[in-house]
Amino acid sequence: MHDQRDQEQDTGKAAPTHRAPAAAEAEAVVFVCAACEAPLTGPLTRLPAVPEAPYYEWWNAEEPGPSPPTIPSGCYAIETEPYGAPLVASEVPAQAMPRYGTISNEHGQYLVSQGPRGNIVINPDDAHGLEYHHASSACCGATPTGGMNQRCACGTLVATLCSDCCCPYELHLSPDRVRAVGP
Repeated sequence: MHDQRDQEQDTGKAAPTHRAPAAAEAEAVVFVCAACEAPLTGPLTRLPAVPEAPYYEWWNAEEPGPSPPTIPSGCYAIETEPYGAPLVASEVPAQAMPRYGTISNEHGQYLVSQGPRGNIVINPDDAHGLEYHHASSACCGATPTGGMNQRCACGTLVATLCSDCCCPYELHLSPDRVRAVGP
């Protein structure tokens, strides 16, 4: 095997270091509806992980509305934990889903998500052409507890919006209903 040290000895010069270009890691993609190919976002760049939701005192807000977005505009991240419906009873206290807090049923049991993993989390303001569909609503917006609540213009359910004031402001694109294409 001919490695960098061998090349340095052969030529007397240091061999160039080969690295994947930083641009390859930050390549932008556009998410489209898998059913009709309609673009659902502009170009977005992947983050290494979903950030923590920003701290927001929604109870002290002067006007009701969504919390600050979890994902910066122009970016996306992959959710590795279950998110959204269905919610099932848990014997141990736990968050219902990432960045959401706890929920209990009428019997006082904690509920946890058994929803899909691998959702593509974006800033809701980066989505285009989506319509509400049976949103589980709260006082100021939609919650993810009722499942996918956003559909493409073709009628395909493609995402779950979380936009209530006391929840993180996020849009979860379903990895089974959208696909990434080059910008």
